[in-house]
Amino acid sequence: MKLKEIADLFMVKETTGNLDIEITGLQMDSRKIKPGNLFVCVPGIKGFLEDRHLFVEDAIKNGAVALVLERDVKVDVPKIFVKDARHALAVIATHFYNYPSHEMKLIGITGTNGKTTTSYIIERILSDYGFNTGVMGNNGVVIDHKVYPTDINTQEPPILQHNLRKMRDLNTEYCVMEVSSQGLDMKRVLGVNFRTAIFTNLTQDHLDYHGNFEEYRFIKSHLFTRLGNTYNSLDKKYVILNADDPNSSYFQKATAAEVITYGINNTADVSAKNIRVTPKGIQFLLKSFKGEIDIELQLIGYFNVYNALAGITAALIEDVPLQNIKSSLSKIKSVRGRMEVVDEGQDYLVLIDYAHTPDALENVLKTVKEFSKGKIITVFGCGGDRDKTKRPIMGEIASKYSDMVIVTSDNPRSENPVKIIKEIESGIIKSSLIEYELIVDREDAITKAINMASSNDVVIIAGKGHETYQILKDKTIHFDDREVARKVIVKKA
Repeated sequence: MKLKEIADLFMVKETTGNLDIEITGLQMDSRKIKPGNLFVCVPGIKGFLEDRHLFVEDAIKNGAVALVLERDVKVDVPKIFVKDARHALAVIATHFYNYPSHEMKLIGITGTNGKTTTSYIIERILSDYGFNTGVMGNNGVVIDHKVYPTDINTQEPPILQHNLRKMRDLNTEYCVMEVSSQGLDMKRVLGVNFRTAIFTNLTQDHLDYHGNFEEYRFIKSHLFTRLGNTYNSLDKKYVILNADDPNSSYFQKATAAEVITYGINNTADVSAKNIRVTPKGIQFLLKSFKGEIDIELQLIGYFNVYNALAGITAALIEDVPLQNIKSSLSKIKSVRGRMEVVDEGQDYLVLIDYAHTPDALENVLKTVKEFSKGKIITVFGCGGDRDKTKRPIMGEIASKYSDMVIVTSDNPRSENPVKIIKEIESGIIKSSLIEYELIVDREDAITKAINMASSNDVVIIAGKGHETYQILKDKTIHFDDREVARKVIVKKA
């Protein structure tokens, strides 16, 4: 692709140098540049992203032949100056990979909690019904049944569009994508033609980035405002909203697409009745605009009823019969890092969960409280360089629903892990009924929790879920809660 073709994508721009050079790819990371690539200099975001104008010389050394910039940098290569490099990055990536999202159906999921589980529920139903499917999210990118790891939830446009093109070239018909608030704010999904947008729930998270809840909600609304402004019988758009979350009315007002609701307590188009939650799964009667059917899930937790309802609604839109939906749901045993059971034949339950927000932790612990016949032992921490206000809140929640709390490190990043743990401790309810301990080393904390577990007890290891690493100051080490837990259980036996 010629640089001139890229420059012509923008009405307002300035250009210098030879626009007839060939562009072989694009990047916003100078370390990933290959010969012939275009380097897009996105501006920095304090605490989250460095200004890429500072890495122009590195990019050129690695083979960049042209630049997209917001301000001039003294190097002698062709340049395209734009007002918004992030917007330009999305536009260029979408065009370079020839608009792959227009050739398949994309289902986007946003919300504080439940995105990953909901995405895997939808993918399983559609795949079982015979569609070729792909997934993008926290647990990685799934293309043609192969899983590729990812370091962020919603990928940057060059990688995202590359993966969409790869999916489509392998005849993928549906892609189910987690869409984070940061991904929306950083314009990573601009140019993605979503067919359906799903809202799970909204609670406190990422306030270190967004500043306040209102801004967080506003950014989330971008997924819905971009849908349905034109009506085409061949390209219908749908918004699926959680009727039990008060923020749904805000998103409903923001979209022009057809809105379909799901819920438990409030009137909804798709609902669950006669819910029964057990240590082995969930049963409920599904009522929908396409009929009723009894549903059985092997997933644990009341909150997974909502995830199932969101997934069911998306499947109904795609005309999957109720009996097929029921069959697929009954086969889903667990989602990696989401209420995942670590079973080595022990007589106590060990669960790994990604719960890293107050609402998610409370949902997990309330669920366990409902079926636990023994003590609840909770191990968790909070990430460094992230929302500090939730730390004491999560300490209070953990102590409210647990018999024993062990506060430990999550991903401390640049912060002192002891300081983080002390801030969590400040919220712990001090009473004679609650035991707690502060153990900085996460492996030691998990070991302590499992070794003190007796028959019928439940050990919850929360916060990291699917992650297989731990970020400590300037290094990242391998760390997998599941591996550690399994090793301790076997050793204890």
